[in-house]
Amino acid sequence: MSKVVYEGWMVRYGRRRIGRSFIHMRYFVLENRLLAYYKRKPQDNQVPIKTLLIDGNCRVEDRGLKTHHGHMVYVLSVYSKKEKYHRITMAAFNIQEALMWKEKMESVIDQHQESQISNGNKYVSFEYKSGMDNGRTASSSDHERLWALVKLPGCFEVFGSNSHGFSAQEDEDDAPPNLLRRTTIGNGPPDSIFDWTREFDSELSNQNANNQAFSRKHWRLLQCQNGLRIFEELLEVDYLPRSCSRAMKAVGVVEATCEEIFGLVMSMDGTRFEWDCSFQYGSLVEEVDGHTAILYHRLQLDWFPMFVWPRDLCYVRYWRRNDDGSYVVLFRSREHENCGPQPGYVRAHVESGGFNISPLKSRNGKPRTQVQHLMQIDLKGWGVGYISSFQQHCLLQMLNSVAGLREWFAQTDERGAPPRIPVMVNMASSSVSSKKTQKIDELSVPPAPSLDQTNSASRNSVLMDEYSDEDEEQMPEAEQEAYPTKSDNDLKRTALEEEPIEKIDLSCFSGNLRRDDRDNSRDCWRIADGNNFRVRSKHFCYNKTKIPAGKHLMDLVAVDWFKDTKRMDHVVRRQGCAAQIASEKGLFSLVFNFQVPGSTHYSMVFYFVTRELVPSSLLHRFVDGDDEFRNSRLKLIPSVPKGSWIVRQSVGSTPCLLGKAVDCNYIRGHKYLEVDIDIGSSTVANGVLGLVIGVITTLVVDMAFLVQANTTDELPERLIGAVRVSHIELSSAIVPKLEADPS
Repeated sequence: MSKVVYEGWMVRYGRRRIGRSFIHMRYFVLENRLLAYYKRKPQDNQVPIKTLLIDGNCRVEDRGLKTHHGHMVYVLSVYSKKEKYHRITMAAFNIQEALMWKEKMESVIDQHQESQISNGNKYVSFEYKSGMDNGRTASSSDHERLWALVKLPGCFEVFGSNSHGFSAQEDEDDAPPNLLRRTTIGNGPPDSIFDWTREFDSELSNQNANNQAFSRKHWRLLQCQNGLRIFEELLEVDYLPRSCSRAMKAVGVVEATCEEIFGLVMSMDGTRFEWDCSFQYGSLVEEVDGHTAILYHRLQLDWFPMFVWPRDLCYVRYWRRNDDGSYVVLFRSREHENCGPQPGYVRAHVESGGFNISPLKSRNGKPRTQVQHLMQIDLKGWGVGYISSFQQHCLLQMLNSVAGLREWFAQTDERGAPPRIPVMVNMASSSVSSKKTQKIDELSVPPAPSLDQTNSASRNSVLMDEYSDEDEEQMPEAEQEAYPTKSDNDLKRTALEEEPIEKIDLSCFSGNLRRDDRDNSRDCWRIADGNNFRVRSKHFCYNKTKIPAGKHLMDLVAVDWFKDTKRMDHVVRRQGCAAQIASEKGLFSLVFNFQVPGSTHYSMVFYFVTRELVPSSLLHRFVDGDDEFRNSRLKLIPSVPKGSWIVRQSVGSTPCLLGKAVDCNYIRGHKYLEVDIDIGSSTVANGVLGLVIGVITTLVVDMAFLVQANTTDELPERLIGAVRVSHIELSSAIVPKLEADPS
């Protein structure tokens, strides 16, 4: 009888034959003989989309991190050694989930291999680490294991070493099908990268005794700073080039899991501002494979910035996960054709650097991790050659990021949800030099969810299409790995191509507030990226996790900005408004009218349109429900990506049930529902509004609307829509001509 070993939602990842990558949410079920996935949670003998027979011949490949339109996923690939092209590739947005699936699948494979042995299979397999005999560096999160062959007693024994006639490649080709089940697709660290984390292993391994690795005696404690131990490398020779510093490393303990710390260390988005004081901007230049990438990185150094030019880096970054659960991240500078010298920056050179993230025994029930950060860097420029304190001061500033990690985890309460793999911005050949100032402005604000890091076309791309079967139309796996990373222009084109075919014609809708998708525009609105807002996940009832919201349910077609001497109710009465035009075309509208009181009353009106409401859906129940139900469910998620600190703190980004915070009046008409939201009805809201209205021209405000989901059948939450209004001018509001209210 088949028994379900593990199940849950994962991401289908692949690349179609025309080269475009895709990711779709699918429900995976692992049984003791079968791996299958479905569009939805299976019921009543539902037929799966695809299945894979699990036996002792199967392998689990760790393909590392992959990028899809700026979204990064951790990819696993499962296939049988007998049929390499029949495989299932799955991915997760957080590392713990992917590793859990990997562990469960490998345990099932182990059981089948043990049963083969007990049933008289003449081969017995044992674990053998490649690289110990042939000198290869392990590229796997499990050190890319090989399985040597040992025949039963009485037969000739063959061990997988080169001295017995087997190379790693021969093992791959000649071994029986039940071998080599764990591996990675990564090519291992580039030859130019020195793995400084191996220095302590050299004392424990005879094979590495002759390597030029450092031992403990080659480091001396330089100082203790911010709760860190700062070490300096001791060289056998005292002479160093004037511009090249000794290697230094910071060692500290962080109360967090290795996976949580690894997620932050790999990040190049706005979250890095919260723990790395030397970070200014980072982007992806080229994705070599799942474990290796080339990055562009700008440093924010505070050593007399008025006189010293800023520094930037172009380096190759390699990472792996070891058998003990530790993570290693290594980097070293290199040149790249798409990342040449940038105007106004001095290109520094990283000789060796990276992080070693190792688990420690928990204390008082809290996870503990040792973090080592090593850096040997030549900052170049005149300051290094003439002022020795410049190099050391900047190096200590970079190493202090370990203390930043420790404080970040000590001061955050959002530890229930597994950490999401960081977002990575792709950099085209000319994007850094031509958009330097623009990127700096965008990244100068710490809150990560508010950053616009992708173009407007990819904002509307389909992240998770639950109803598409196109994920089966894909190119062979070998071609996927060889396919080059797309540029931003390619991503923009494919994102547009992947839009739903049947779209609403938006050209017939208009409001008096103009739409402008440029980042630095004023007195305008644009559609906000749904992934900037976190909503309740499918499993929120069990683990309180939240996920990026993704695609909107309705289209924002117009925004009106009104003023009058009295409060403006039921604005859909206005002749020719977007809701009336939508009704004439058979479309349904949901209208939000934010009423701002004062000597002059203002109203900002948002018109969301869809073809039809899905029967019995949560949104349909909200539209046709009573006011009590509506007040208990209508939710607003605000955010102020650009504005003064006091305004951002006052507004916050906490979801708010509008019906419980302020008075909401619901007007249900033919093909529309209008929600009049009276901000002045709440003393707290009115106080915040008084603060905001005085500096409204300096603000960029994001708002997302949704119906709160409370039960498992209503989850996950979906946004009705989201909008960004930028630098609004009070003088641009107009007096509306409203028809007589029919009521």
